[in-house]
Amino acid sequence: MRVLYIGDIVGQPGRRALHEKLEHVIDRERVDFTIVNIENAAGGFGITESIMHELSDLPIDVYTSGNHVWDKREFVEQLDRYETLIRPANYPAGNPGKGCVIRQSAAGVRIAVLQFMGQVFMPPCENPFHSATRELAAIAGASDVIIVDIH
Repeated sequence: MRVLYIGDIVGQPGRRALHEKLEHVIDRERVDFTIVNIENAAGGFGITESIMHELSDLPIDVYTSGNHVWDKREFVEQLDRYETLIRPANYPAGNPGKGCVIRQSAAGVRIAVLQFMGQVFMPPCENPFHSATRELAAIAGASDVIIVDIH
């Protein structure tokens, strides 16, 4: 199985590169599952509804984010609407969104993607190792592969 993970897509140049190159790379490398970090897709600060709509036509299985997911306040309330968009799981309870998603690859493999944020120079959040223990227990047996993003 081949996984393509693309780090921070920044602004319109990053989104344009995705539109121009992503499908070619997926075909050339025979990628089964694609993950893209989009927390900086809106000019380097956050995500917007229109950007999610723009990217929805691309073959992306999971979107990750990070601390900048909160930069566009009007989008924060939309986090729960997107099944394939995750935010760091170790943000305090009660925040919108989720820190884990399980999707099936093109090859039929169940893949869990989890995201955690470090604590150095970042907003206050739970210890990522404690969060990981909890999240991994919650998905035990539900996936064949687990991919963890540490932001």
